Amino acid sequence: MLRNKLKEIDLSQSLIFLILLALLFTFILYPLIRVLYVAFTEADSLSLSHFINFFERALFKESFLNSLSAGLMAVIFGSLISLPLAFFTIKYDFKGRTLIQTLGILPLVMPPFVGAVALQLILGRSGVFNLLLLKWFGTSVPFMEGLRGVIIVQTLHYFPFIFLNASASLANVDPSLEEMAQNMGSHGLRLFRRVTLPLMMPGYVAGILLVFIRVIDDLGTPLMLNYTKMLAPQAYLRVTTIGVEDKAGYVICVIMVVLSLLSLWGAMKFLSLSEYAMVQRGGAGTPISKKIGGWRLVFVLVFCFFVLGVSLLPHLGIFVLSFAKVWSFSILPKSYTLNHYVEIFFRTPHFVKNTLLYCLLAAGIDVLLGSVIAFLLIRGKVFGKGLLDAIATMPLAIPGVVLATGYLRVFHGTNLPFFHQPLTSLWIILVIAYSARRLPYTLRSCYASIQQIHISLEEAALNLGANRRKTFFRITFPLMTGGLIAGGLLAFITSSVELASTIMLVPRMEYGPLSYGIYIYMQSAVGRGPGAALGVVAILLVATGTYLVNRVFAGGSGTAFKL
Repeated sequence: MLRNKLKEIDLSQSLIFLILLALLFTFILYPLIRVLYVAFTEADSLSLSHFINFFERALFKESFLNSLSAGLMAVIFGSLISLPLAFFTIKYDFKGRTLIQTLGILPLVMPPFVGAVALQLILGRSGVFNLLLLKWFGTSVPFMEGLRGVIIVQTLHYFPFIFLNASASLANVDPSLEEMAQNMGSHGLRLFRRVTLPLMMPGYVAGILLVFIRVIDDLGTPLMLNYTKMLAPQAYLRVTTIGVEDKAGYVICVIMVVLSLLSLWGAMKFLSLSEYAMVQRGGAGTPISKKIGGWRLVFVLVFCFFVLGVSLLPHLGIFVLSFAKVWSFSILPKSYTLNHYVEIFFRTPHFVKNTLLYCLLAAGIDVLLGSVIAFLLIRGKVFGKGLLDAIATMPLAIPGVVLATGYLRVFHGTNLPFFHQPLTSLWIILVIAYSARRLPYTLRSCYASIQQIHISLEEAALNLGANRRKTFFRITFPLMTGGLIAGGLLAFITSSVELASTIMLVPRMEYGPLSYGIYIYMQSAVGRGPGAALGVVAILLVATGTYLVNRVFAGGSGTAFKL
């Protein structure tokens, strides 16, 4: 049997497999191993002393609990927003439903750290809302103070993940099951709680999982709100201020990875406890939308547009700020200017240029690697496919702070041949980090595309005399173009607003991309205008990329953000 398996192995594919494995090991697995090694060793011997020290320090314990609280609160409040939105737009038929579904994904096109600045202007201590409260009632509400502000920003930004995944799952619920429950006397909330919610649980769990992991990973929002008592900011501050030798930073990184892995494991374990498959007959699986009117329609419209109106406040705020000459302690700016756009396009154009360069290179690398890895996983005749798939998918559970810390540990002190300087002093380190972080997106997109290509098409080309290389480039590659474009666009738009790894790895100011420019500008009141202008550019980039991805997938609004 072993001899037969050895005969089936393709040597050229095995060579490519080993090269890919070496690349992924160097830039994904090995940096993570180094982080784990430093966290679990003391004087080159295994030790838990660093973890004991972590939980003995009040600041670290508070940061740990705050990150957990932020993740759980964002999930809870996001669910309270998303589940009614999903239910209303899937189960009810009314004018404006499509508009609500489209507006429901718009919060995702704004980077959360940009939204944090905008919400400060609207809900902050001297923001628009509190100025109105002081004027009318002589009081103010500290919406954006401390952890509360972080939770508000993250909830308003990430709830579409729950909305989109829950909507997709709810649309697939067999309506005949709900009809049977209604015939047996179950209605209203009881019907939703006992029948509908359990059947849509896979999509809902996928959504809350995405929200929790993103909140744990989020570095920009706490930094923009000047609230550092969370895990990601603490890891960033320890590594960038004390140095790569500080053990506490590595311990925090390990804890962040463990939280991500535990949430993934918990979600899979929870879903494995029940059976969610539905036996559908004919058209029974087509979702039925009930027309509504009267007070029900009024309630649905008021709820939906109120929620979406609040969630889109950051977009309005950042747009107005980008044209404001001065906007401080006033409800609206007193004067407007185009100088902020002149600043970013003519005086500091490198932020936009660097973003386009880095993200295009990263997307190109991911498309190349993703397509080859996906082909090997589905069509390849090599040993170790599972290992390759696991390492390539691993960045989904690795926060950007952790990967950046690993890169600083591994590549900071080693000079590259011919360059005579370490990799961390070159801008290419950002391209590598973006590629590693977004590889799972292109891999899954390419994997799905190849699965849809029937093997008989490739076999026909081989039977007609084409070799495997020619078959791949003439048959397989053109047929998977849609997946390549969609995956590349996803990698591009998500890399363009990546902040965590960017601010830790950017070598010099002139090498900074868009997200770095926003962060630097927003550190001072004078720079908020140009920072907002860069934020508008970031929103346009992400919105355009998201639209193109959805067009390529032909999956409607939000396809790019479903899990």
